[in-house]
Amino acid sequence: MAKIIKLNLPTKERMALIRSQATALLWYGKVETTLARAKATQSYTEKLITLAMNTYKDAAKAIKNDVDKKGVKVKKEVINDGPKKLAARRKIMSKLYDIQEQRDGKEPKAAFKARIENINHPLLEKIFNVYAPKYDERAEKLGQRGGYTRIIKLDTRKGDNAQMVRIELV
Repeated sequence: MAKIIKLNLPTKERMALIRSQATALLWYGKVETTLARAKATQSYTEKLITLAMNTYKDAAKAIKNDVDKKGVKVKKEVINDGPKKLAARRKIMSKLYDIQEQRDGKEPKAAFKARIENINHPLLEKIFNVYAPKYDERAEKLGQRGGYTRIIKLDTRKGDNAQMVRIELV
């Protein structure tokens, strides 16, 4: 049985902390925090990545009736999530906070809108379209599953002498 790292916090606060750190880790690729928080975040994040890896290939084709600008009915073939991927997507959505894409200062507004046009949940798209294929290929190549994150020890924090670490995606 896995040992639960309690972090001296009530359950709701502890889960909110781990959830926010896992969200930041998956969005930015690395987070600096204390060793205990990093270990708790590592376990949480790796389970989410494994869930995405196991289901990211599940897709179902559907035919959608659409009307174009001239009023003509057009049939389009659309690729939707399969039942397993949809269930995994919903579970991951419940375990992470939703982060919206930010516009760079130099990026034109029209280019930003074109980039995010069909993306409702950019963090989920990143997990399923970037991380899951990457780690699945790594699992095929190396023959190992897991170990998607690493913890690098840094110096101690000045105020309370806590061991600071950087947790990052491999």
